Amino acid sequence: MDKELFDNLVQSLQEAKAIAKGEAPASRRFELSAPDAKTVRQEIGLSQSEFARLMRVSVKTLQNWEQHRRNPTGPAAALLKVVSMSPETVLKSLHA
Repeated sequence: MDKELFDNLVQSLQEAKAIAKGEAPASRRFELSAPDAKTVRQEIGLSQSEFARLMRVSVKTLQNWEQHRRNPTGPAAALLKVVSMSPETVLKSLHA
């Protein structure tokens, strides 16, 4: 590896460490929020058990999302977003 590239990597790691410790601000930050699970479920007309099966989560987890005791994260949040944007495509794809 050439020295300039190595030095850039070291500098990047030092900056990341400072950001993680709260010693420096991040240059950009992305906040992604999942749509409201209950609204999405009601808009596509599924029961809690049907929607939980579609999302591959337990009914209890779905109820926690709907009552805002917990929030979907990661892949579940992404799938909720896709379902809210294009429910027909998701339903067709997941039932294929």
